[in-house]
Amino acid sequence: MSGVLRDRLIVALDRPDLKSALLHVDRIGDAITWYKVGMELFFAAGRTAVSALAERGKRIFLDLKLHDIPATVEKAIRALDGLPVSLLTVHAAGGPAMLRAAADAARSLSSRPGVLGVTMLTSLDGSELPALWNPTTNLEEKVLGLARVCREAGVAGVIASPLELQALRLEHAAPFLIVTPGIRGPGDSAQDQKRTLSLKEALSRGADYVVVGRPILEAQDPRAVVAAYEASLTSSLSIERTGS
Repeated sequence: MSGVLRDRLIVALDRPDLKSALLHVDRIGDAITWYKVGMELFFAAGRTAVSALAERGKRIFLDLKLHDIPATVEKAIRALDGLPVSLLTVHAAGGPAMLRAAADAARSLSSRPGVLGVTMLTSLDGSELPALWNPTTNLEEKVLGLARVCREAGVAGVIASPLELQALRLEHAAPFLIVTPGIRGPGDSAQDQKRTLSLKEALSRGADYVVVGRPILEAQDPRAVVAAYEASLTSSLSIERTGS
C-alpha cells in the first residue's frame, strides 16, 4: 500500500510483550512504515523489540521520554548505539543543558536519530498547570515556551498535541519537526487523551508525523482503519482541488 500516510503515520506499538506487538505489525503489513516503541514494550523486550521491527523493514520512533540530569541522559542515549532508531524522545522540561546533551549524544550514534522534546502530555488539559507550573501561564504558552527551549538547544523538534500545531508552526518552520499524538477519528474513543483532533486537521495544521495507537491496534481490521484514514485525506485533497 502506498499513499500520503505510509511515511507520516506512526503506529504506537504499546503492547505488553514482543510476540503480541509483532502480531499487530504483521497484520498491518506494508500499510505502515513507522512504529513507536514506548516504555511498555521497551521495558518488556528491550533492544530486541527495536531489532525485530528493523528486520521487518520498519522505521523506529523510540519514545522513552528521558528526563534526568544531563550526564545521565547523555549516557542513556549513547547506550543505544547500534540500534536502528530514527527518532527518540526526551522531556523538554529537563532544561537546555539536558537537551543539548541529548542532541550531542544522538549525533554520536551510528543511526543519528532526531531528538524530540516532549512538551505537554496529551493526557493533560491545562487544569493541572497550577500544581505543576506557573499558574499565570496557560497550556499553549507553556508548549510554545518549551518548544523555544528545544530549538535553541539544537534538538530536531517537539512532541505536541494537535491543538498547539498552528501556533507552533507560526514560530517554527521546517525542518523543525512536530510529531503529534492525540489523533482520533469521529468514532474513536478519546480514552485518556484530552487534547485531540482528527488526522486531517493535524496534518493541515502542520504536523510532520501523527501518532495513532489504540484506534488501529484494537480494530478488527487495522489495515481497513489505515485505508479509511488515507481515503479521508485523499477525499479532502480532491475537494480542495475542485474548489480551487
